Amino acid sequence: MKSIKYKQIEAFVFKLWQRETSGEKISPKENQVLEEWRIHIEKEVDQTHRKESKERVLQALEPYFVQTIQNNRFLGFTIYQIAAVILLLISLGSLLTYHTFFKPDVYTAVSGNRNIHLADGSVVTLLPGAELTVEKSFPAETRIVDLKGDAVFSVAKSKIHPFIVRAEGFSTKVLGTVFKISQSGANKAVDLYEGKVAVTSAGTPVSYLKPNQTWTNFGLARTAAVITFTKKSGKKMPELLSLSFNDVALKEVAEVLQKSYEIKILYPKDTAGKKITADFTGGSADENMEALAFILGLEVQKDDQTYILKK
Repeated sequence: MKSIKYKQIEAFVFKLWQRETSGEKISPKENQVLEEWRIHIEKEVDQTHRKESKERVLQALEPYFVQTIQNNRFLGFTIYQIAAVILLLISLGSLLTYHTFFKPDVYTAVSGNRNIHLADGSVVTLLPGAELTVEKSFPAETRIVDLKGDAVFSVAKSKIHPFIVRAEGFSTKVLGTVFKISQSGANKAVDLYEGKVAVTSAGTPVSYLKPNQTWTNFGLARTAAVITFTKKSGKKMPELLSLSFNDVALKEVAEVLQKSYEIKILYPKDTAGKKITADFTGGSADENMEALAFILGLEVQKDDQTYILKK
């Protein structure tokens, strides 16, 4: 059904009311429009919202309805005429109440960046293609929003009302800070610029970030890493602070370690699919390769920047 503005709906409703009270008949075409509205409303509004909106309308009209029952007429309208109008208002009120009080606000950035100013004073910059969903209850005890795509958050500070961004497969919790969330396929990342954040994802421990640190999953499920950036010779150099795997294949673990430490790892082909659960925290490449070999029940030998795992 083609969308109709609320003011147009209101005008049409009261026009029907006026015709009904004057005894005029509703035309087949107008009955068809009302039936289309009914079908459209039932699709848009679930049973809970319909029930709540009916209660709102009836509570507001109850004093007048009672008076009509007592006098059998109110402002020249019979009880049956007003009852018919109330039923029509309830149907339309369901849709209006849903849009006004329940339907979440959805913001999208189509081709360029888009700044969203939230009710608590936080500002979200959506990058192209991103989508932010904000419930009508925001801000509540916990400030929660949902994000698809990439965005930069400048969160208004509050020591008692946490701000949580639910992204695709992970979430970021803060009290007030500036950070960026990036989501490209399976690759997820959080870059922290100011303050502190806690990042959680399924199957991994909570990661706490400080400024100039990044959380990433390297594109793997049940994987989490924290990387810090320090200046060396005028350049920002990444340093791996922590790395966690929970039931991840050795082949994928080795690929992450090779990339992170710029090393090469050789291992028996029949162990490539073996699942690894391990936390590599603050260790060097030598220490972490020793730990990996121990988990696998293998020995490790080093030849320059190549680590050889063997039975």
